[in-house]
Amino acid sequence: METTRRKFQGVLNILSFNRHFYIIGIGILALITISHQVFEWSDLLYWIIIAAFLYGLIMPLIVSAYVYDFSGYYDFQWLKDCSIDESKVQQILNINAGFDETSYIIKDHFPQADLKVFDFYDAKRHTEPAIVRARKVSIVYPDTQQMQSNSIPLVDQSAELIFLLSAVHEIRSHEEKILFLKECHRLCKPDGKIIMVEHLRDFPNFLAFSVGFTHFFSKSVWKNAFSQAGFASFKEVKFTPFMSIFICTP
Repeated sequence: METTRRKFQGVLNILSFNRHFYIIGIGILALITISHQVFEWSDLLYWIIIAAFLYGLIMPLIVSAYVYDFSGYYDFQWLKDCSIDESKVQQILNINAGFDETSYIIKDHFPQADLKVFDFYDAKRHTEPAIVRARKVSIVYPDTQQMQSNSIPLVDQSAELIFLLSAVHEIRSHEEKILFLKECHRLCKPDGKIIMVEHLRDFPNFLAFSVGFTHFFSKSVWKNAFSQAGFASFKEVKFTPFMSIFICTP
């Protein structure tokens, strides 16, 4: 299947999936402008507030365009930093939260391997409006299996690679994250790897997404979760200032 992305597909996805934030933001801007016309208050304060709101609305789109449309994220050239011996990869798992833009790309990069795709989305637990909208337009890879976050229906030590690409932050509960990662640990062969890509709750992402950066988790949270799940190593490789690749081995 064709995996070529349209121009600005990444930023348009962000704008579409999070449109409720932009509708609310534009509504608040309109109210502020009206109140400035009706009531007498400082022009300086007015323009500071307007600038802050515009920054909060526009900067996430600029950063998203950079990360998802211009950085080469979907070219998977960053896999070179993961030290993967492709000749030894026979079984790959790609686990998502109901929005899948990567399975066909992974298959193109590992044509010799068997790729199994799992979706852990649970409407009762994972209630973010953005992921609900994303699911409606997601491409579904053939034979994608629905799963519970604490139970992946495969035998122990069955995969050389497990990809978790911009998905696991949708598991909001720390305890649920640990249970999920324990399942990944169970399935990963002794010489296998977990490849997780995530935004972090850090200063660069605060500058990019303002309060929206709280949707992500810090490096220390992820390190703690992987450690409690039993992983022996936890390595971070930066992919742009806003994204981290975590390479973990059992």
